[in-house]
Parts: sequence; C-alpha cells; structure tokens
Amino acid sequence: MKTPAAENPARLTGLRIDEPRTVAAGTTAVAISLKMVVEEAGLVRGNKALLKMNQKDGFDCSSCAWPDPDFHRSPVAEYCENGAKALAEEATSKSLWGDFFAKNSVYDLSQLTDLEIGKKGRLAEPMYLPKGATHYQPISWEGAFQKIAEHLNALDSPDEAVFYTSGRASNEAAFVYQLFVREYGTNNLPDCSNMCHESSGTALSESIGIGKGTVMLEDFYDTDIIMIMGQNPGTNHPRMMTALQKGKRNGAMIIGVNPLHETGLIGFNDPQTVKGVLSVDNKLAELFVQIRMNGDMAFLQAVARLLLEEEDKAPGTVLDQEFINNKTHGFADYEAHLRRQDVDALAELSGVPLSKIKEVVEAIKNKKRIIICWAMGLTQHANSVDTIKEIANLLMLKGAIGRPGAGVCPVRGHSNVQGDRTMGVWEKVKPEWRENIREVFGFEVPEKEGFDTVKAIHAMHDGRAKVFFSLGGNFLSATPDTNYTAQGLRQCKLTVQISTKLNRSHLVHGQEAIILPTLARSDEDIHDGAEQFVTCENSMGVIQASRGVLDPISDQLRSEPRILCGVAKATLGEKSKVDWDSYQKHYDNIRNDIARVIDGCEDYNRKVRQPAGYYLPNAARHGVFETKTGKANFNVAEASAPQPGPGEYLMMTIRSHDQFNTTIYGLEDRYRGVHNERRVVFMNVQDIVEAGFSSGDVVDIHNDHGGRERVAKTFVLVAYDIPRRCIATYFPEANVLVPIDTVAEHSNTPIYKSVLVKLRKG
Repeated sequence: MKTPAAENPARLTGLRIDEPRTVAAGTTAVAISLKMVVEEAGLVRGNKALLKMNQKDGFDCSSCAWPDPDFHRSPVAEYCENGAKALAEEATSKSLWGDFFAKNSVYDLSQLTDLEIGKKGRLAEPMYLPKGATHYQPISWEGAFQKIAEHLNALDSPDEAVFYTSGRASNEAAFVYQLFVREYGTNNLPDCSNMCHESSGTALSESIGIGKGTVMLEDFYDTDIIMIMGQNPGTNHPRMMTALQKGKRNGAMIIGVNPLHETGLIGFNDPQTVKGVLSVDNKLAELFVQIRMNGDMAFLQAVARLLLEEEDKAPGTVLDQEFINNKTHGFADYEAHLRRQDVDALAELSGVPLSKIKEVVEAIKNKKRIIICWAMGLTQHANSVDTIKEIANLLMLKGAIGRPGAGVCPVRGHSNVQGDRTMGVWEKVKPEWRENIREVFGFEVPEKEGFDTVKAIHAMHDGRAKVFFSLGGNFLSATPDTNYTAQGLRQCKLTVQISTKLNRSHLVHGQEAIILPTLARSDEDIHDGAEQFVTCENSMGVIQASRGVLDPISDQLRSEPRILCGVAKATLGEKSKVDWDSYQKHYDNIRNDIARVIDGCEDYNRKVRQPAGYYLPNAARHGVFETKTGKANFNVAEASAPQPGPGEYLMMTIRSHDQFNTTIYGLEDRYRGVHNERRVVFMNVQDIVEAGFSSGDVVDIHNDHGGRERVAKTFVLVAYDIPRRCIATYFPEANVLVPIDTVAEHSNTPIYKSVLVKLRKG
C-alpha cells in the first residue's frame, strides 16, 4: 500500500513578481474579501454571516485573537480581509459525505496541495478508516465514540494517549476536554500555545506574574510610543492597523522592528473612512528598524544601555526611579550587567546600525507611556524567553507597566488560544485547578506533568504514545520536522480528529483513524430545544459570547462540547463523577462549573451575557505583580544570536498574505509582490550573487541537524530586501527543515524563526 504524502507536492505553479506594496488594506482588501465570501458561501448566506461577525450579538471570528472594541463597533464591517477569508472557508456551501471518500483514496488526496485539500468543502458526517484500508467510510456517532473508548481503555496507561488542542476551540469545549482528559488519568494536553506564545507566557509569568499582556485596546488610542517587534499586522492581525492608525493620529509614534519591511508596518488605508478610500494620511511607522533575524535581544539591550547613559547625563529624568525602587526586584544586578555591555558589539549582533538604535533611544527617553507588541518573530528562537524578558526589562526601566497607555502586548495568533489555557488546557496543572476539581467533582487530578507538543511527537515516534486525539487544528502541518512527526502519527494505533474541513492531518494517520465533523463558529447551534452559545477569550483577556447564525451544511454535525461529552461518556462510563449529560443538554451547565473551577470566572454565566463580555483579572495591568518576590523582576542574560557558518543561511518560516496558520486561502502574497506561488525563498540579492545563483533559480533547501538530512525541494529564489545571510520561506512547506530537537530554552517551543540551512541547485 502506498504511503500518503506528509508534505505538499514539490511542484511549481507559475511565479509572478511585482513591487511590494507600501500601504495595506484599502478598497482592494474589501473587494477580495467579498469576492471570496460570495464564491464560497453565496451572496445571501455570506453576507448574513459577515454582518454578524465580531458583533456583540454575533459570533467571534475564527481567525486571529485581536480584540473587538468594548463600545462602538462598525454595524456593517467589524472584520478584516483575514477574517472574511476565514469565514468563507467555514461558511462554504460545499460538503464532503461518504461518497466523496469512496471515490478518493487517502493516498490520492495526499497528492493534492494543502490549498486543493482545503477547497474541497466542509466535512459532513463522521468517517472511519479501518486498519489496512485505503478509503475512509461513514460511521455512526455512537460507533465512533465506542471505537475511541475501546482504544483508550485498552492502553496500558492513560499516559499512552495524547490529547492536542488548537486555538479554535471554545472555552466550553476546552474546559470539557481538559476535565475529561484529567479524569481519564493523564495531563498529556499539548496545544498550539506550545508552538507559538509559550515563550511569552513563560517569560512574562516570571517577570511580571502573569503570562498574558497587560494592555487594553483603548491603551493604543492614548499612548506615546507603540513598538511592534517580530510581527506582521497587515497579514496576521489586520484589525490591529485600525488601532495603530487611531493611536498615531492621537499623537503616538510607531516604531517597527522587523527583518522585513512588512506593508502593515508602513501604511494603512482604512476602507471605512474617507481618508482611507482616498489613500490620504496612511503612514504608520515613523521609524523602521530592520533587524537581523534573532537580533532582537541584542537590540533591546543596546537600547537599555544607552538609556542608562542618558540617565547618567540627567539623573531622574530618563529612568523611572520611583517605579524601579518600589515596584521591581533585581535592578542592581541588571544595571551592573548593562554597564558591562559594549554597545558597538550589541549593535553588530543585532544587525542594526548604532545610529538607528540611537534614534530609538531619542524617541523613547522622555516617554513613559510605551506599548511593546510582538508575535512569532520573537517567540520561536532558542533565546526567546530571555528576549521577551528583555522587553519587560526595558519597560520596567521606564515605569511603563501598570499604567494607562503602557505595557506588554503579546499578540496572539489563533482566536481562542489564550482561552484554552485559561480553561486548563496545559500539560502542567496549576495547584488551584487540582484543588478545585477535587472539591467540585471528587476525583484526583494526576500530578505528573504531561507531554507538550514536542514531547508528544517524540513519544509517538518512540512508541510511548499510541492514541492521538486532536481537538481542531492541522497538527502535522503546524508542527516541526514534518517527516519525523508523520512517522510518529503513523505508529499510533488510532488517530482522531475533530474538524470542520479536510486537512493533511486526516491523511497521515494511525493504524485506524476517525474524523469527527464539528460545527464552525458561524454555525447556529440548536439542540434539546435551546439555542446554544459558546465563549472565547481575546488577546487582551476579554471573555465574550459567540453565537453562530448560519444553517449548518449537514444535520450530522455536532458541536465540540457535545462531541467531547460523547467521547467522555463512552470512555469513562459509570465510574465518571462528571454529569456529561447535563453538559450536552445545555452549555450553561458547563459554564456553571467553569465558575466553580477556574479563578476569575466566578458568576460566569451572567458576566459573559453582558454585551461586550468582561475582562479577566489582571493584577499586572494595575501595577501589582504576583511573582515570588511580589515585584516585577529584572532578568540578566547575555545577548546571543545564531551565526551561519560557511554556505549557511538563517531561515525563518512566515505566512503569506493568503493564509492563516496552516489554512491556505490562495496563492497571492500581494503585499510582498509575490503571486501564484508558495514555494519561494526570499533572499538578499547580494547573497544570491555571491552564492552563484540568480533570482528565479530553482533550489532545494537542506540541513543535516542531528545527523539526519532534511530537504525541502523545488523552491524559487526571489531577490528581496532582507538582511544578509537571512532567508524567509512560507510554512508549512518549509516546516520539514525545522529540527524537532532544537527548541527555545525554558518553553520548549520549536525554533521556526532561526533554522540553519544551505541551498543547492534543484
């Protein structure tokens, strides 16, 4: 039997290149958004959903986690191009039933690209792949639950099962999931946080006492400095640009720090304003700092060192001595560390000219209302935790945490990834979770730490994990070292996916496989005579209700909470101490128990019914730091960055403008001027010439980290404004090159943004 492909086919689709854009969004974004929604969902169905997306009485966008305004929201377009494309994917009228799978073998489907797979349509009924079979076949819901239960109950230990979660799951689903898994007897709850902002959570918990941001949306409207590091808002968080523009027009200075001149950092035409339509007053970042990949820690330390020098010249005017003395711990050691630093050496390591660093210092030295935002460009390196602590260090020097218009802002990628963690989806267990679950339900939560994502992959590969269960997501395409991960999945006895659409993880499977089709955010959820809703948490700690409005494309679909309750009942049977039937009947019953178990969720059912939801407690937002010292902690670490050897380049994986995470919407990356192709390598033109290549050459990218060769075949070189010895490629096509055993210190996050590779003619 032929083995289904774990990677996208290495074939080119016809690259076209033009000049990168200097302004994001505008009427072009509106036209593209509407076109895709109408093509997939139809005019009436599509517009019905668009008008309710991100509204107070509507549903939460399934794309990014940028917050909705607390007060006024646009009545017609409280969404962006990214969100409209995500809606088009899930609101599509195309559906996949058993006859589709009867006609298409798993192997044949695996020969398609991720774009082609995703465009097939919504999953319409439960599907089962028997051992040795080549085609999925229909199975009843009860039959699926029973097979899952048989496999789980046949394991020698609950720790032989892995339960993964993507950020799309609702709070209700996440709570039910972790409760079932822990009553089953394991903490193997890896989630997508392990691959994105785990470094942020680890760093901020130690520095300021909470693993989340400290700002609110309104802080962007009234601040002095907004620094955006390692983030591409124009593609990944387009609604953020509205907040940036509003802040800028109110007097804020925007500083962009990134290896690429991303369009969303440069300019923005708001299509809902006259100025935006006329392309007037659209500039965003006044100061752009082009940094070498992973040069951020050195850059931040250079800025801090120069601020210290400015304080020496004018004591008491640059650093916030009152904040440092009363609210922080460890300043003396940090100051001594800074004074030992050679600013020229730090500038060289960062790749930023010292003169440019001094411009940044001049901009912020007399300001205290400073917001620093970041995303994956900072979190996916070996030194990411210390780099993010360096952000906290810089803000502490300025007293820019715990006051209006100031603070840390890790911008989350997926819409409820932060809520998943709040609800208890974590391979670790907070003591209060364990105690509250014991008191409320009467069972003991395992103490042993479970597998995170990287450890789960190793466990499947080594045969220590035999059942893989995924609540949403496309695990294979999101994870590092694609072929290594695929080998692990294939060795499982059973793989289970709760999904809305077909993806590659359904095609690289265990000995048996099950697909459970679920409702999407935009789908109406009515059962047992009641209209149900779920809740989500955004990047700034607001929990709000989400109510779908569309007729589901199949009467066989079930919500995530109902599916999980069915699995729990079948697996745990009469021995369970949880009333899964009541959870299925009405989600208010789930929320009542969330209120009893999760701190900050007291009176949950009432608070989430407020029109804009409510803010979770955030002590650091108010200048109270719940750390071991009771203060915000300065961190001392030496700046570092990987240095490519002869013939090597430092590669980062990035999104195109036509994708969200592993979901590919199309082949257009128009902001970067790349069209009709995804297999590209962005490379400095001098590096291209010195290597003996030409722009347009086809190359293979390879490395042999750990003594095992990894190759990504058939990529086209594109000359681009990127620092020397650095290259950029799209994921998931280049994830095959990311070593499974090179991870961020302390957070164990794969290093998607600093992979050493070589190039050779394809």
